[in-house]
Amino acid sequence: MISDSKHIIPEEFQDIAPYDDSQFHEKMRSLVAEPGFEHAIRYVMPDVDYQEFCRELLGVPTQNDFQHGVMGKFLEFLAARTTSGITFSGIENYDAAKNYVFITNHRDIVLDASFLNLCFMRHNMPLTQVAIGNNLLIYEWISDLVKLNRSFIVKRDVKMIDALKAAKQLSAYIHYTITTLHESVWIAQREGRAKDSNDLTQESLIKMLALAGEGSTAERLMEVNLMPVSISYEYDPNDYLKATEFLLRRRDPHYHKSKRDDLLSMETGLLSQKGRVHFHLGECISDRLAAHSGSERGPVVREACNLIDSAIHRGYHLFPCNYIAYDEYHGGSRFADRYTADDVAGFDAYLNRQLDKVELTDVSAEERAYMRTMVLMMYANPLVNQLRALEA
Repeated sequence: MISDSKHIIPEEFQDIAPYDDSQFHEKMRSLVAEPGFEHAIRYVMPDVDYQEFCRELLGVPTQNDFQHGVMGKFLEFLAARTTSGITFSGIENYDAAKNYVFITNHRDIVLDASFLNLCFMRHNMPLTQVAIGNNLLIYEWISDLVKLNRSFIVKRDVKMIDALKAAKQLSAYIHYTITTLHESVWIAQREGRAKDSNDLTQESLIKMLALAGEGSTAERLMEVNLMPVSISYEYDPNDYLKATEFLLRRRDPHYHKSKRDDLLSMETGLLSQKGRVHFHLGECISDRLAAHSGSERGPVVREACNLIDSAIHRGYHLFPCNYIAYDEYHGGSRFADRYTADDVAGFDAYLNRQLDKVELTDVSAEERAYMRTMVLMMYANPLVNQLRALEA
């Protein structure tokens, strides 16, 4: 968690909080002994000397050293291997004297928060704790790994009767992290990724954040310094998997993904090419919420969602594929000056390669065309939302 041992995590948060330095070495020894962890490392880094890698991990003194010395190097490796570069803007909106809840749109299960923290490492900024749903902790060793890497757990499999208790615990932990540990937090604006890239903040998330703290709803939200962050990927490695899911739901409205599907999405997002990636820090919304400190909860929550959505949409970094997808999806050539004929040919070839990866064996020509349309919508929607935000 943090190397300062005077902060002992209260018992009420122990089951969801990251491991601290007193637990670090014991949990690391357990992790490197896990066959599943070894398999994952060899899969991601085929040339690794696993025994030497384990010795390096076991020699890491603290969690902070693990994040910077091990995870930092690994993320630079992934960035070099799977992106055409990661860029970062909006640092003028960051106040080093404050701690924030960085709330972002959600593009990749694993890398959204990881690459944001890589940007922070590159700029010598403090790293964040990371919210992760327990639905993704398919194996116990994955849970150990993320908690070693300063992730805290969002309980998503609780019964209805326990949901409010879990939300209160999560809210209290986030407020505790900001106000007592003086660390920042990353959380996605919604549960799960927006399959159509229409990024909108869930009111339930904002209501959860306002369960803890002091004062009115607005004042409780102001306490955690909500800072919207826009994430832009040139290419979404999971676009064909999302298109497959759209088709399966079209065929069967009751279709549900399996744990294997989640694991495949994690692997694909982690290891496949994403093109250019950009993160933009928007302005903290606390000052805007101050004007609503006397308002009822409902209007405050809706205003917070609107402010976050507008900031994220305005902060997108758009690529030629977004403009091409918009023109093809909506018909016309409104943004023809934003791309070339080579861009169009390249994006068309990319779409065909992605759709060729769909593993269903009984896809008709009409269904393939439907999946292509859904992928075009995914790439067009960031532009649609940015236009709407800029015109508001």
